[in-house]
Amino acid sequence: MPLSIDDYASRFHEEPGYLDFAGVGPIGDAVQGEIDVFASVLSRARFGSFAPLFAQDARVREAVAAASGFAPGQVVFQPNTSQGLMHALFGITGGVALSPAEFPSLTFAAVRSQQALGAASPRWIETDHGRVTPGNLRDQLDSSVSAVAVSLVDFRTGYLVDLEGIRQVIGDRLLIVDATQGFGVVDAPYSVADVVAAGGQKWPRAGWGTGFLALSDRALERLTPVWSGFTGTDAEGLVVDEVPEPARDARAFRVSNPDPIAQARFAAALEEIAEAGVPAIAARIAERVSDVIDVTDEFGLPIVSPRAEAERAGIVVIEPDADHLTVLSAALHNHGISCTIRGGTVRLAPHASTDAETLAMLRSALMSFATAVGR
Repeated sequence: MPLSIDDYASRFHEEPGYLDFAGVGPIGDAVQGEIDVFASVLSRARFGSFAPLFAQDARVREAVAAASGFAPGQVVFQPNTSQGLMHALFGITGGVALSPAEFPSLTFAAVRSQQALGAASPRWIETDHGRVTPGNLRDQLDSSVSAVAVSLVDFRTGYLVDLEGIRQVIGDRLLIVDATQGFGVVDAPYSVADVVAAGGQKWPRAGWGTGFLALSDRALERLTPVWSGFTGTDAEGLVVDEVPEPARDARAFRVSNPDPIAQARFAAALEEIAEAGVPAIAARIAERVSDVIDVTDEFGLPIVSPRAEAERAGIVVIEPDADHLTVLSAALHNHGISCTIRGGTVRLAPHASTDAETLAMLRSALMSFATAVGR
C-alpha cells in the first residue's frame, strides 16, 4: 500500500526551525530503526547473525536502481558523492566541460585527475549567472570535449538543470551528473545521463557515509576503473596470490568492502521514498518552497534563486545588501533558524516535513531583521 505524503512526513522529527536540508537531512524512524537493529547484531555477534549484514549490498543496489532507472549491476555503493565522482573523473580520457562554480566535488575531481594522470583535461565553461543551460553549453563544446559534468541542482543558485536539453546538445559525449542536491526528491530523467553520483546525507535523509555511483553501459565501456580494489573483480570470495582484471560491471569501481550498516541506512531511506513516491515528495517540497518565498517576499528581501517550479528544487537563496548580512544572520540565529550562510547569501532549504511552526519562526526572524534595519 502506498505511503501518503503526510504519513511519510510524520516519520521525521527534526526540531522546528530546521531549513538546511541542502546541507544535511536529519534521519527519520526508518533509518534509525536500521541503526538500532544492525548495531545490536554487530555488538552481539551471535553465530550466523552477520548474514543479514552481508545482504545489504544487494539491497542498496536494488533500492538505488529503483530510484534511478539504472540496473542493479550498473550501480555501486560509495561512501559519499565525492568518492564516486573521483572514480568517474579519474577514469576519463579527454576534455571534460564543466563550470568552475560547480560544487568542489566536481572541480577537484577534474583537476586532480589531470594533475595525477594527465588523461582528463578540464574545459571551464561560462554560465548564465551560475546556471548551466543547453543554450550556453552548446556554443562552448568542441571536438576535444569527451564529457560534460554538471550538478542536477546547483548548490549556490538552487537552479534545477535541464538534463534532457543538455543531453540533446552534447551528442554522444558522456554526461556526468552530481545529483546529490536533488536525488530522492527531484523526479529527474536520470536515464539520459551516463554517470550519476549522489550521497544520502542530504535529501534522502540517510546520514553520512552513504552514496552511490551509477554507470551506463557506455560509461562502463569508456571509463577506466583506476581505483579498482580487491573487491572490484569478478572473482568469488577473497582473491589471493593473484590480481585479476577489474569486473566488467560497476563493481569495478569498488576499493574495499563497504559499511553494511551505512548501506542498510541508505536502502531504508530510499525504500521509504519509493513508498511515498518522488512526485508526491517533490510536490510537497514545492509547496514549502513557495511558502518560504512568500514569507521572504513579505519583507522585500531579494531572492536570487529561481521562482519558477520547473527551474527549482528545494532551495531558496536570499542575497541581502552586503551591509545587512550580519543583521540578517543574527536574526535567523536568534530565532532558531538552521540554514546555510555563505558567500554573502542565505540558503533556506525545506523538506516535506517542514511544518507551519518553522515557517512562523522564519517570519519572526525576518520581522526582527526588518525592524533592525528600518524596513
